[in-house]
Amino acid sequence: MLAGVISEDESARATLVTSVSVRDLLPRDLPACGWSGSATHLRQVERELGRAAAGEVDYLAVCTPVDLPVAIGGVDYQAHKDAGTIWQLAVLPALQSCGLGTLLIRAAEQRIMARGLRRAELAVEEDNPRARALYERLGYVAYGREPDAWDEEGPDGAIRRYETMCVLMRRDL
Repeated sequence: MLAGVISEDESARATLVTSVSVRDLLPRDLPACGWSGSATHLRQVERELGRAAAGEVDYLAVCTPVDLPVAIGGVDYQAHKDAGTIWQLAVLPALQSCGLGTLLIRAAEQRIMARGLRRAELAVEEDNPRARALYERLGYVAYGREPDAWDEEGPDGAIRRYETMCVLMRRDL
């Protein structure tokens, strides 16, 4: 069940209560996931769905009753030995802080345990304290740092290299 307040300012408030479900993200969902990132990002997600078909990753979607994804994220089983690595988490911006990220992470942890693994790992950008606070509330503990980088599409359509420093976190399941 999702319950949250969506507000742009004090004069425009609405409360939304609805049920959500978690399922595998499917290629047919990608056009509805433009909120999660650029076209470059969605092409990467599409490649990861190919890996999901091969059993290398799970890619999950939290969906509304009309089956629209409002949160997505993956678990990579090849990134670290003996752990599932949770990555590419995104929640529809208007629905952040409504519990969808927690639901998505818990569903990912269930998938990890179903594979017989007892540890979940993830990386969070150092300049994203809100996400790090969520992971810490869910029991993740920092154990290191490492740089990360990827190509992303700018508003002008140009591809640029994005570089960042991440905090590595893990949780025993």
